[in-house]
Amino acid sequence: MTLLDRRSILFSGLALGAMASTPSFARRRGFFARHGLPVGVQLYTVGAEAAKDLDGTLARLAAIGYRTVELAGLHGHRATELRQAADKAGLRFTSIHLQATARGREPGIDSDPARIAAEMNILGIKDVVLPLMPWPEGGRPKAGEGIGDYLARVAATPGGDIWKRTAALLNARGALLKREGLRLGYHNHNVEFAPVDGRTGFDILMAETDPALVSFEMDAGWVVAAGLDPIDLLRRYPRRFRQMHVKDVLDSTVRNFAIRQDPTEVGSGIIPWAKLLPAAYAAGIQQFYVEQEPPFAGPKFDALTKSFAYLTGQI
Repeated sequence: MTLLDRRSILFSGLALGAMASTPSFARRRGFFARHGLPVGVQLYTVGAEAAKDLDGTLARLAAIGYRTVELAGLHGHRATELRQAADKAGLRFTSIHLQATARGREPGIDSDPARIAAEMNILGIKDVVLPLMPWPEGGRPKAGEGIGDYLARVAATPGGDIWKRTAALLNARGALLKREGLRLGYHNHNVEFAPVDGRTGFDILMAETDPALVSFEMDAGWVVAAGLDPIDLLRRYPRRFRQMHVKDVLDSTVRNFAIRQDPTEVGSGIIPWAKLLPAAYAAGIQQFYVEQEPPFAGPKFDALTKSFAYLTGQI
C-alpha cells in the first residue's frame, strides 16, 4: 500500500464535520480569505538567500503575496537589521525558531530570558519555538550512521529519557519566557513519532508539558512522513497546537522516523489541504507557514510561488 493509499484512508472522514459546517459559497472564497488569515512562510526555505541578501529576499516573498514570516534564528543578521528589512518589505515577523543552545550571536532557548525578550520585542515576535529535541549530551552517531538515523535511534531508546528531559526543559524555559510576555512552543519532525515503550516521544511531550507554558507547532509534512494523520493528531490533542507548517510530501515518501521525506510544493503532494486546514483552524491554529525541504525540483522562489497560488485558490 502506498502512502497515497494510506492517506486516502486516514483522511477520508475525520474532517467531514469541519467541511460540512462551512457553506459551499464560503469555501469558494478560499480558506485564508474566508477566515481573514495571512499566508505565512518559514524563512528557512530560503535561508541561504536571506543571509546573503536580506532586503531582496524579503521583497521577493512580499511580491509573491506572503505577509507573515517565521524566522529560523536570526539568519546571520542583527534583530534591528531584520526588523528594518521586514518593515521595508511590508512583512511581519510573528514567530521564531531558536535552538536549545545559544551559538555565537544566535540566541538559544537557554539564553537569558531578558535578552531573548529584548530581541523579540525588536522583531515584534511573541512565539518562540524549539525546532527539535536538544542534541543528546556527549552523543554522536556510530561509524557510518547518518544524523537522521542516529536521532531516530536516540528517540526510540527505551524509557524515553530524551523526551522527558526535553519536556522538563520546555516547562522550565516556558515559565521563564512567559514572565517576559513570550510563548514557548515545540516543532515536530518525525523522530518524535518513533515508538517508545508502547507510545511515542510525542506522546511523552504532550503528557509531560504544561499546556499553560508550552504549545506545539505541527509540521504536517513530517507527521505524514511518519505515517500518521495530522487530523487525527489534532483530534487526539485538542487545543495543544498553536501554529502549523504547511508542508507537502510526495507519495514516494517512505514511512520513517529518521528525518527523511520526498518534498514538493504545497498542493502537489498527497496531503488533502482542503480538509486539513479547516480542521487545524477548528483546533485553534491561526498561524500557518509554508515551508519546503530540499531538494527542490526548480528555483526555490518558484516553489514558494506555486505553493502560495495553491493556498490562495479555492481550497
